[in-house]
Amino acid sequence: MIRTLLALVLISLLRADEHPLTAEYREIMNAGLDDAIQKYGELIASDPKSVESYSMRGDALFKRGQFAKAVADYEKMVELDEKLDAGHWRRGIAYFYAGQYAKAARQFEVYHSFDDVDRENGIWRYFSQAKASGLDKARVGLLKYVKDDREPFPALYQLFEGKITPEKILEQVKAAKISDDDRTTRLFYAHLYIGLNSAVENRPEEALKYLREAVANKWAPDGGFGPSYMWHVGRVHYEELARPKKK
Repeated sequence: MIRTLLALVLISLLRADEHPLTAEYREIMNAGLDDAIQKYGELIASDPKSVESYSMRGDALFKRGQFAKAVADYEKMVELDEKLDAGHWRRGIAYFYAGQYAKAARQFEVYHSFDDVDRENGIWRYFSQAKASGLDKARVGLLKYVKDDREPFPALYQLFEGKITPEKILEQVKAAKISDDDRTTRLFYAHLYIGLNSAVENRPEEALKYLREAVANKWAPDGGFGPSYMWHVGRVHYEELARPKKK
């Protein structure tokens, strides 16, 4: 009995830096992204005003961790079509990962005027402010929301306000009277943003644990454009944290 319990504990404590995706899966995925970068680069060379080509190449570059290049393509999109400026949340995330935190915060502030319901945007503005100006200022400057939003984002927003713990958020998701599919969806976003928050607050081991769960989520990679993009966000952040540090 004791040995069985010990084995279960050891299984639950698998190293958070053990990638949940197989090496073969990652190799195929990265090869596809590299092909996309080349393909859309060739299309841009033949049609330098193709907003769609810049969008697709920018996405592939971001997913390959080439953040500055992704920023350049996203900025080119706005240069070609200024109507994309306010709603270009992908550019805000790329700014964040390129270390351009003030620009990232500004992008999410502008997006708030475009959509004042989506707390996911407010979360990214908070992360950007935290990196640009520190956690205290970011908490004071949290965007205000009065309308309902999809779960678990209201609860996640309370996490940044210091009103709830990660454990309580996950308990709520697991106890909610919803379908298994909805639970999987909510768990993806809960693990993703709890993990990202842990990273922003400089707790890398904790961040790895939660981000690993987000990357292992079965719904997100094929859940549509937004969920898939955010799954890649979690994946690239996870891989950055799990990468052995140079001595």
